Amino acid sequence: MTGRPGAFSSARLREMRAVLEGYVERGEIAGIVTLADRGGERRVETIGLQDRGRRDPMRRDTIFRIASMTKPVTAAAALMLVEECKLRLDEPVDRLLPELAGRRVLARIDGSLEDTVPARRPITLRDLLTFRMGFGMLIGPPDRFPIQRAVTALEIFGRKPPPPHTPDEWMRRLGSLPLMAQPGERWLYHTGSDVLGVLIARAAGQSLEGFLRERLLEPLGMKDTGFHVPREKLDRFASCDEENPLTRALEPFDDALDSLWSRAPAFPSGGSGLVSTVEDYAAFGRMMLNAGRAGGRRILARATVEAMVTDQLTPAQKVDSGFFPGFWDHRGWGFGLSMFTRRDGIATAPGRFGWDGVYGTSWYADPAQGLIGILMIQRLSFAPTTVGIPADFWTLLYRALED
Repeated sequence: MTGRPGAFSSARLREMRAVLEGYVERGEIAGIVTLADRGGERRVETIGLQDRGRRDPMRRDTIFRIASMTKPVTAAAALMLVEECKLRLDEPVDRLLPELAGRRVLARIDGSLEDTVPARRPITLRDLLTFRMGFGMLIGPPDRFPIQRAVTALEIFGRKPPPPHTPDEWMRRLGSLPLMAQPGERWLYHTGSDVLGVLIARAAGQSLEGFLRERLLEPLGMKDTGFHVPREKLDRFASCDEENPLTRALEPFDDALDSLWSRAPAFPSGGSGLVSTVEDYAAFGRMMLNAGRAGGRRILARATVEAMVTDQLTPAQKVDSGFFPGFWDHRGWGFGLSMFTRRDGIATAPGRFGWDGVYGTSWYADPAQGLIGILMIQRLSFAPTTVGIPADFWTLLYRALED
């Protein structure tokens, strides 16, 4: 460990580790990796196992499915193209995504797919970045409404991402469905980032992974981040578990050695497809915390980062979002990530920005504290990130900050 002494309380970081070790000892999670970075001081903790079956220990360079932590990376890539005037925030996406032209919108969210009205305006890049395109995940049972059943039948979403389609075929299928809401009307989670990945590839004239690698991953030194895990790195890839709803025991969700993850996907999901490590993602987080600069090089304009971390939603768009109860009480949504808008607890620091992943990963940066925190676990959960391991990690990390 190098850097300025006093950024963290070592005693309180030890207490944080003890709390997190308790989750492993009780069998609630196989293993954990955490990273805390502040003022030049970086602390990384590894706890438990990468894989309960093979008993491989967690490592500092263990590779994790980061799921929705992909979204901020994809948003940053799109905004690079805005800076180069290859895309414009408020231009309709029809030019590059003709599948989304001439949209029809459900008259009622629970209505038939034929009961539609015309979209009042086209979908824009801003809509994709802010999840206001009129299409997304509906939190709750997956088969309540006809539109949800159609989404399942067309494999627009996947329980084990990504969908099994090429980007062009995925867009064709998405374009065959009506929107769930008028563009700009309400916040609907996730789909905007997947569409954004296709838009980036078409605007850049190369694959999404190729563009990310050339413009973000390699410049930031993110050597273990991508849409699949090369076979030579599979020994560092953590397995994922889920809780059996009847027995409450952990069971394998998928195997780290499964070929699903060892080959490039047909659909590189801009919303949930990346794998990464704590060190890799800390490089992206540090660039964001430094207002777009990394290693003396400017990756994004300061104004671009400021827009990303500014709440872009109206109160009406939040109220009608159908997300987890209470989620918007102290949060906003910018371009591809969330931020805290007011304090109502130890860790809900106004201005703290970042996002989480469905497998238990979490990243946030706090400009006021110069802080980056990253939590990596692999346990599938659709619960809000205000409970359990993530809540304890963030509370204890803020408790460990020295003045």
